[in-house]
Amino acid sequence: MPALQPYAGSVRKIVLGIDIGTTYSGVSYAILDHGVVPKIQGVTRFPGQENVAGNTKIPSILYYNPDGTVHSVGAEAAAQETELEAEKDGDLIFVQWFKLHLRPAHLDAQDDSIRRSLPPLPAGKSVVDVFSDFLAYLFKCTRTYICETHANGASLWSSLQGHIEFVLTHPNGWEGFQQGRMRQAAVMAELIPDTPAGHARVHFVTEGEASLNFCIRNGLTDELVGEGKAIMIVDAGGGTVDVSTYLFTSVDPLSVEEIVSADCILQGSTRVTVRAEEFLRERLKNSKYGNDEDIKCMRDYFDKSTKTVFRSANEPYYIKFGSMGCHDLDFGIRRGKLMLSGTQMLSFFKPSLAAIVQVILRQRQATSRPLAAILLVGGFAASPWLYSTLQEELSLFGLPLFRPDAHTSKAVAEGAVSYHLEHFVSARVMKMTYGIEVSVRYDSTNPEHYARQAHKYVRASGRVMLRKGFSTIVGKGKSMLEGEEVSSPYLQEAHRSSSLDSVAVDILCYRGKDVNPLWVDVHPLMYAPLCTIYADTSRVVRVQKRGLSGTYYEQKFKVILISGLTELQAQISWIEDGVEKRGPASIVYDDDLQVSP
Repeated sequence: MPALQPYAGSVRKIVLGIDIGTTYSGVSYAILDHGVVPKIQGVTRFPGQENVAGNTKIPSILYYNPDGTVHSVGAEAAAQETELEAEKDGDLIFVQWFKLHLRPAHLDAQDDSIRRSLPPLPAGKSVVDVFSDFLAYLFKCTRTYICETHANGASLWSSLQGHIEFVLTHPNGWEGFQQGRMRQAAVMAELIPDTPAGHARVHFVTEGEASLNFCIRNGLTDELVGEGKAIMIVDAGGGTVDVSTYLFTSVDPLSVEEIVSADCILQGSTRVTVRAEEFLRERLKNSKYGNDEDIKCMRDYFDKSTKTVFRSANEPYYIKFGSMGCHDLDFGIRRGKLMLSGTQMLSFFKPSLAAIVQVILRQRQATSRPLAAILLVGGFAASPWLYSTLQEELSLFGLPLFRPDAHTSKAVAEGAVSYHLEHFVSARVMKMTYGIEVSVRYDSTNPEHYARQAHKYVRASGRVMLRKGFSTIVGKGKSMLEGEEVSSPYLQEAHRSSSLDSVAVDILCYRGKDVNPLWVDVHPLMYAPLCTIYADTSRVVRVQKRGLSGTYYEQKFKVILISGLTELQAQISWIEDGVEKRGPASIVYDDDLQVSP
């Protein structure tokens, strides 16, 4: 395990790693003092969990009052007295699994059951509103913990609250749109001011990469680290399973590269619970215990108890509900217990296992590097059946699976802080193709162009062009180093010089299978706007030219994509007096994009 280096910055800071999970959430932090080696610590005390020493996570649940204000959050919302109050009054609104409302639509495009089974958000509340309320609660708990735990904690917090760097984690499949909404939630929660400087204090890291950092930082990969060795991280959580493959390119200093595009599937432990609930509703539809209240009690017990102890299909399992007087032998209910066969339990888990194995094998086939090991982390990794069966399945392909013997439930939050302090991953693989919609010069001898005559038009220069072209800037599967830039040249024409005073370009992402997509109207559903970049080019010299229809002006520029730490950034550049100029350019996430319902 490489040692953390003393903090070299001159400004004292706090780094908060915040992991809002589908089912559980946590916070880790480090105080940065010049010349001092940072210590990564977890927030281990939350309201409602004071009697549980060292608990680093709270349930990702909330209750709202009828007027939309927050009633309770986390362990306080899970407390028995809160549940009784909700049952008695009947007007408190329960929210869970809200994180999945932010998911990109393409993740469940082939499976409508995920959308149908997702609990709705309260009326009048967006996913950003709920994220904001939950972030605000975690931030308040963190402030209280630091103030109460550290010597002169209140003074420490007061002096540093304007110098807090936030690292928010998200699944591998989340993109720029989701990051933009999470940053918006941080502003609404008053973690940061709504200014460029405030926005710059919010950083993002994928859950897969955060887990890698945790494993390295805690010595879980020590025996696996070696130049040229590859490992895979499988972060199995409540909502998603994130799979990432990395190569150790250097040991001293430690440097890692992502060598396969990371995957994210919606097959976390909540899917097991959803399948169990669907089974119970169907099985008990003609039973007096098939009502919503009893089904909810059964589902909750299954989620917290029955699911967690499943080991083998060769023994029965039980769901407790109601009282000892609940009895219906025709439906397998005796003395308040419903019996499930091992085979029935197996049917709830198998789809998740099959999906995980499929992704692992796909990533394995995508690299020529042999895998030294596959590390299984995350809350779902604690399932005895999932671990043993996945290990057995992968052994058939010669793939060794290990489940680190450590508190991997806190892996993501702690790994987020580690990520901010030391960037082990120096290169990442593009998950999709990025480019822009362009006009293509018409070639009458090209059959494809001839078939597209309806899209012809004449530019100011007199050139005959075709609309609906696509220009790739960065292709899917390309490995990009941190800070690496890729650019493509473009030009725009206009009869009036003033029409070239600004440039606005939509960056598109393409998720289809074509290696070299050429037209945006071929498989149009595979294209989606990522962001729009703007630049003020009013002072840029434009070239006056003579065309078939008179004078026109031409302006050349480049669109640049920059591989950030985990965010892809975009910029426009041009040549002015022989010198390259950039910006001011900004990224604006497209507000017209819809969050999946």
